[in-house]
Amino acid sequence: MDEVRVVVVDDVEDMAETLAVSLELDGYSVKTASSGAQALTVIEAYRPHCVLLDINMPGMGGCELSDRLRELYGDEVVLIAVTGWGDPGDRVSDTFSRFDHYIRKPFDPDLLRKVLPPVTA
Repeated sequence: MDEVRVVVVDDVEDMAETLAVSLELDGYSVKTASSGAQALTVIEAYRPHCVLLDINMPGMGGCELSDRLRELYGDEVVLIAVTGWGDPGDRVSDTFSRFDHYIRKPFDPDLLRKVLPPVTA
């Protein structure tokens, strides 16, 4: 795999851009989306290997978007929740069961690198 394509979805555009720049510096090819609806369009056109999703977004949140992505692409795409949630309650466990991984905000770049598909030179 020469290029690893990633889509970052967050309604806080500064957060999405910051994460995108960090990933690009690591060699990933990155697109951003600021809503669930926009993400569906970007993902269909871009066909990423991995999608990083904010959970709490207005309109279509990360959980609904992850369900839609699983319907459309199955396990072809790695889904990573990027969220401020971290309480180990049942609601959180149910939410995170929809994703392959989750990372808490503020995100740890080293942890993120461990769960993303590797970039090859």
